[in-house]
Amino acid sequence: MENFLKVLTEVCTTYGLKVLGALLVWIIGKIIIGKLMKGVEKLPYIVKQDPTVALFICNFVKVLLYVILVIAMVSILGIPMASVIAVLASAGVAVGMALQGSLSNLAGGLMLLVFRPFKVGDYVATAGEEGIVQQIALFYTTLLTLDNRRVTIPNGTLMNANVVNYSHEETRRVDLTFGIAKSEDLNKVTEIMERCMKENEMVLEDPAPFAGVISGTNESMVFTVRAWCKSANYWDVYFALTKAITEELGKAGIKAPAVRIVNE
Repeated sequence: MENFLKVLTEVCTTYGLKVLGALLVWIIGKIIIGKLMKGVEKLPYIVKQDPTVALFICNFVKVLLYVILVIAMVSILGIPMASVIAVLASAGVAVGMALQGSLSNLAGGLMLLVFRPFKVGDYVATAGEEGIVQQIALFYTTLLTLDNRRVTIPNGTLMNANVVNYSHEETRRVDLTFGIAKSEDLNKVTEIMERCMKENEMVLEDPAPFAGVISGTNESMVFTVRAWCKSANYWDVYFALTKAITEELGKAGIKAPAVRIVNE
């Protein structure tokens, strides 16, 4: 019993202090990394960068600092680095197979940074989702949808999917369609639509707005309204024109197509 207690005391003295030291280094290290990251984010070089690049660099630096912290903890525990490297090398193939998806996402993140199909703040549609880009991290990109949902998409998926960037160009075209009864005056309807677009200050004069018939049936005419505006004003123009044209058509007594009721 005395020998057991002696051995236990030696083990606790030898390894317990190392474990305690490693835990202490982890706690202090996390605090230091937090403060360092705040400083990195305020560096003039980072501040001058595009938000997309700045976020990516900060995430990379944070991961690198944590890797250094883990290496420091391993050294304190007295584990030979040569042994650690040998174990990692032997397990590299298995880890690579298990992390294929993660490595693909990491490569996708790097490709997004290089080719820049979109940046933070852009409104995009991709992988069956659309929204405003909130963050481009090492492995995932986060979108905020118009109904305030956060959507996280793997970067590997983004690099293999079609991406529609609605914010890339300075201007966008608003397309609206209206159904009008066939009996109504075509020129009168067109004049009302053109007037509504002209009265909206957000609608650009060049390219010129357009209103006209694009199709029809025996009961109706289908009018299209096409107005160009700044990309940032797209939804404001969309809803404003829809409201204004609908109200003005109503005031002018323009009728909608009659609904045909089919008796089965």
